[in-house]
Parts: sequence; structure tokens; C-alpha cells
Amino acid sequence: MKFTLHAAGVAGGLAVAAILSSDALMGQGAPAPTTRPYSVPRTPWGEPDLQGVYNGNDLQGVPMQRAESVGTRDVLDDDEYRQRVANRDTLLASDNEGFDIEDSEKFERFGAVGGPVSPPPHWLERAKNVSRIASFVIEPANGRIPALTPEAQAAAQKRQQAAQARRKQLGSIEAEWTTDRSNYDRCISLGTLNSVTPKIYNSGSRIVQGPGWLAFTNEMIHETRVIPTDGRTNGSGKISSWMGNSVGRWEGDTLVVTTRNLKPESAVNGQPLSPEGVITERFTLTDARTLDYRMTVNDPKTYTGPWTMRMPIPRDDGYGLYEYACHEGNYTMFNILSGARAAEREAAAGK
Repeated sequence: MKFTLHAAGVAGGLAVAAILSSDALMGQGAPAPTTRPYSVPRTPWGEPDLQGVYNGNDLQGVPMQRAESVGTRDVLDDDEYRQRVANRDTLLASDNEGFDIEDSEKFERFGAVGGPVSPPPHWLERAKNVSRIASFVIEPANGRIPALTPEAQAAAQKRQQAAQARRKQLGSIEAEWTTDRSNYDRCISLGTLNSVTPKIYNSGSRIVQGPGWLAFTNEMIHETRVIPTDGRTNGSGKISSWMGNSVGRWEGDTLVVTTRNLKPESAVNGQPLSPEGVITERFTLTDARTLDYRMTVNDPKTYTGPWTMRMPIPRDDGYGLYEYACHEGNYTMFNILSGARAAEREAAAGK
């Protein structure tokens, strides 16, 4: 582009040229003007407003621990990402296999909603925007959970041996009583960590606040912790519970929640914590659409070092967060125990 500058307008022409030159540099990849940092909204009583519904469904496929081949990278490269997307697509194809709604007879017999076997596409949820996050664990830097202490390893081996002995004792019977099944099967609890990580369905969470309090609801299985945010200390260690005792305090825009007194049966990523175990969670809005959720597990009697996991959970106020009536709809336990009683009667009749 060519400009002709008259003597009387040299100053104005130079100003125009400077503007055009600046615009040209911007188009060639010069850094854009910096934007203001995100300002977390406030509640009417002045605390950071974290309220909303958050949907972790798109975090499906992210492993807790990072593959050793990824090293210290926080995100997948293009080839690794394509493989994760392919894994999601394989699951989708498997979900729909044998449930062809175009075949009305087959659908009526095997796939009708409310029938004996509702189709997986009806109740399974798969990631739409597959995440590039390499792992939930971000510390240590290799994304791997530290090794168990010798004491914890011995306890884990003892539990495994007891489970194998019980399985041998039961023989062909799946379960003699409810205690032969997991807390998940029994609709009791998934614990503090496993309640918030994404599942094959019901991966929503909700935050509701009041002055000095915050309620954190996890859709799976139906956990709600009502957490004081006034900085008080944890309760007596003599009382333990499935989700522990949680208390919170504000550090700037971040809610820091300390949880102690977890029941040993309420495992953290499959591993019971000792009575000295502490979980520290951090809730921060990094922008209007993302809750940065972090959990640090520190238990010197169980792990050889602390470790931290992170989930950037997308906000999704349009997500339908409904009551998860696990106990009311739990036909698993009824059918397993009914089948066991039937097998016992058949065995007795055969004798």
C-alpha cells in the first residue's frame, strides 16, 4: 500500500504510518495486549462465589497416574491424544453394539428403556471434548503416586490374602452377605477422592454457599459435605466417617479444605489412610467456566511422600444434577444375595 504525504500533513501522516505499522506487526504474530486477570465474583456477604454446577464428564479417560512414557509432560502430544480419542470412540462403538434402534424387534426385546436390559447409550456418558491432560496427579513431577511404606505394603498384602481366602471359602456363591461386596456395590460411599473423579455416568458436582458455610455435592454416589469456612479446626480423631471431617478457610480467592478422620474402609484411590492421614483440597475459580480443584494426600505412615492431583472441572449450569437414589434402585445386592440363596437350596436338594 502506498501513501502520498503533503508537507502540511507530515505529522499526521507519521501518526497514521505508526498505527498501520503497529497493526501490521500484530498481524505478524506480535503479542496481543495483556488482558486483566480474572476477578472472582463475590457473594452478598463478601466471600468468593464458587457456586454452580460442574461437570467432569470430559475428563473421562484421564488416568490418575501418568504413563511412564510421558515423563514429566503435563499434556499429551498429538499421537497420544489421538490414541485417547480412539479409545473413547471404541467405547462408544461398544456401547451401541447390539442395540440398534432401527431393528424394532431387537430393541423391544433387549434395549427398550425400562425393559430387562436398558441400552447402554441410554445411561452411559462419554467425553465429548476429550482432555489432553496427561494425568490427574501433578506432584511429584512425574505424575506418579509415591510408593507405599513397608508398613502399608504389608497391610495391603494381608488384605489381599484375606480376600483370596474368603473367595475360596465362598466357592461358587457370589456373596453370602452384604459384607462380601464393596462399598460401591452396597451404595455406601466412594470416599472423598473417588466421589469427585469422573465415572461412566453421573460425574457432576455442585457447590452451594451460605455465610460461613459451603456445601459440596458429588453426584456419584450421592455425597454432600457441608463444610464450615470460618477457619475452625478438625473435630476429635475419636470419631471417623466415610467422608471424614472437613473444615475450610479462605486464602484469598481459594477455599482450602482440610479433611481428617476418614474411616479405614474409605480408601483413597484404593488405599486406606492411617489415622494420621490428612487430605487438603483447594477450590479456585480460574475463569468463569473452570473450577481448579486440587487434592493433596499426606500420610507418612502410608506413602513415602505426599502427592497432589488436579482436576480443571468445567462449569456446566445446564447439566441435570438429579438425586442419585442408589439404595432405592440397588437391585445388585438383592439379586446377588437372592441368587446365592437359590444356589444354596439347589446344593442342599442335590445332597
